[in-house]
Amino acid sequence: MQQEFLQTMLLTFKLSLLTTLILLPIGIMLAALLDSLRCKLVIVLESLIWMPLILPPSVLGFYLLIAFNKHNVLGAFLLEHFSFQLAFSFHGLVVASVIFSLPFMVNPIKNALASLPQSLKEASYTLGKGNLYTLFFVLLPNIKGALLLGCVTSFAHTIGEFGVVMMIGGSRMGETKVASIAIYEEAESLNYGLAHQYALSLSAVSFLSLCVIFLIMRRYFDRHLRII
Repeated sequence: MQQEFLQTMLLTFKLSLLTTLILLPIGIMLAALLDSLRCKLVIVLESLIWMPLILPPSVLGFYLLIAFNKHNVLGAFLLEHFSFQLAFSFHGLVVASVIFSLPFMVNPIKNALASLPQSLKEASYTLGKGNLYTLFFVLLPNIKGALLLGCVTSFAHTIGEFGVVMMIGGSRMGETKVASIAIYEEAESLNYGLAHQYALSLSAVSFLSLCVIFLIMRRYFDRHLRII
């Protein structure tokens, strides 16, 4: 039983870490795009990014399950050409988690980029630097706190997922059974001792994540006020 607990917790952290690592470059590029767009299209794009925060997780999980199903176009294509199945697999959990946690990575970075003085970009462009150089070597070094905040919140949010991972992954030991699913199953089986182990572990991780988030926010605002 202890081995099952450790295996489930390890899978949970593995999913959260991979999701965060994948989201970081995606979040940076989307945040930079949103910050640079000056047309009505930005409203549509920003709404799509925010959708996972508004939709019930089971709704998002249901549509992802339909999309990843081997009887639909995407699922059939991946299975036929790459022997790759997303539904009820760890890879499917990663893809679903990236979509579900996307706003937690994009929004802090976008807001931080928008708060930077325009003179930083102008100085870089004056020196003949391009957009990518300006983004990665001028702007991002000035929003390290926001990058860390996006990573911590994305990691913590992925750890606590339930509806999406249940719909897209089910409960396959060692492959899709993460801690949130395990709590539900153990509580349903009246195995409260093991359910408590999972719940206490996630509570500890959530508390530590919140401490880190508030520490980052305090340091960021203190620095911002000193600049002003």
